[in-house]
Amino acid sequence: AGLQFPVGHVYRLLKRGNYADRIGPGAAIYLAAVLEYLSAEILELAGNAAHENKKARILPRHIQLAVRNDDELNKLLSCVT
Repeated sequence: AGLQFPVGHVYRLLKRGNYADRIGPGAAIYLAAVLEYLSAEILELAGNAAHENKKARILPRHIQLAVRNDDELNKLLSCVT
């Protein structure tokens, strides 16, 4: 499916997690795609925050700033400290 995240590993975790009686292979592809998209989005915003602070590395503080400054990510991760 052109993804970087391991679909087989996600599928195995879904099957072992007892989330449902039956897990289709499309569920693992979809979940891997969503995880990859969210990771890329957060890393891009965190990279921008690091660049603004004149840093070459992304620190946890940059990830925090990126999530809290983005409305949608802030709403998604509002219960995470």
